[in-house]
Amino acid sequence: MQEVMSDEMLELIAQRFRLLSDPMRLKILHQLQGGEKSVSELVEATSASQPNVSKHLSTLRTHGLVRRRQEGNMAYFSIGAPFIFDVCNTVCDSMKSEWEQRNSLLGQFNSQP
Repeated sequence: MQEVMSDEMLELIAQRFRLLSDPMRLKILHQLQGGEKSVSELVEATSASQPNVSKHLSTLRTHGLVRRRQEGNMAYFSIGAPFIFDVCNTVCDSMKSEWEQRNSLLGQFNSQP
């Protein structure tokens, strides 16, 4: 039998999912999957403004999803919670499969006379 979770635990879980509901945060996490990056590298990779990237990094850091390392006047960020990629990969894989099925159906529909 599955354990019943408290309302507090469910709220914490919902909070984690809300953190992942922003496309810019997903872009940042995707970039960090390849390893540690500076803010300027993330700005370039995401085509977002530096203040926007910094705001999202701050949010992700506050909730423990990324870590910050200071070297001189440069800040470098890395993943602080590797489990996040298990969640992202599961969702991405299911979306890719669903996307391919939709495209296949559209292709069949468009090829009908």
